[in-house]
Amino acid sequence: MIVDALRVFVTVAEQKNFSRAGALLNLSQPAVSLQIRNLENEMNAKLMHRSPKLVVLTDAGEILYRQAKQILSLYEQGKQDIQLLHQKVTGSIQIGASFTIGEYILPRLLAEFAYQFPEVNMSLTIANTEEIAFGLKANKLDLGLVEGEISQNGIEMTAYMKDEMILIASPNHPLRTKKTVKSDMLHDCTWILREHGSGTRSYSDTFIHTTGLRIKQSYVFTSSQGVKEAVAAGLGISILSRWIVRKELEAGEVVAIPLSPKLTERDFWIIQNKDDSSSMAIQMFIQKLLEHTPL
Repeated sequence: MIVDALRVFVTVAEQKNFSRAGALLNLSQPAVSLQIRNLENEMNAKLMHRSPKLVVLTDAGEILYRQAKQILSLYEQGKQDIQLLHQKVTGSIQIGASFTIGEYILPRLLAEFAYQFPEVNMSLTIANTEEIAFGLKANKLDLGLVEGEISQNGIEMTAYMKDEMILIASPNHPLRTKKTVKSDMLHDCTWILREHGSGTRSYSDTFIHTTGLRIKQSYVFTSSQGVKEAVAAGLGISILSRWIVRKELEAGEVVAIPLSPKLTERDFWIIQNKDDSSSMAIQMFIQKLLEHTPL
């Protein structure tokens, strides 16, 4: 099997010695040498310079070594994934998600996970970041997916995805005519904000504070849908995740204001209680999440 030959080759390359490689693989030195010769014949290239004390890779050997490491890694991952197919994943998962994630990102992923693991029962609580953290600490949730950092002790945070934040306005807003908008051009604007405790509100407050903006007036909504509707109606401007306003941007109901410099990306976080042990169902869900939404 080619994988066996590649494993022998990689071990020899790393040990720089046939005997040591054979000892690690429980193979005799002649068996190791045969695998390397067969591999060289298959590749039609000399892969190693051999001496009694040291083995050095040729240029061709260096190329194969890099590729062989990747092949072996993928092979092992494939074995693990196939083994999981034969293990029944059951149980339940109580998931908490902040509004952006719960309403615009998770539904499709939950559908895929339910199809793959039909015997897992899932419930989803959607609330702001602060409320999800409290639910986790109170053991009402198994894990949380939030858009704001948590400062509470005992909570473990893992970044799993980047989120693009944009400044939006109605198509008739005066800023719409500008090719580039500097932050000082936002003085005395009316802002549409989420409530305190929201990750989006925290991001907006930080931006307004660090840029030293004067705010003419602000209106607070407890849902992203309310923020979008208010902006589209011309009530004011707002900062939201691009995930939230994708359809409205395509329909021309709101527009993205070309800020310079652009708003910084923020992280989406997986949060869990540090001392909790995760069930197989939770582990599989987190794995699915990381595969679905890489950083």
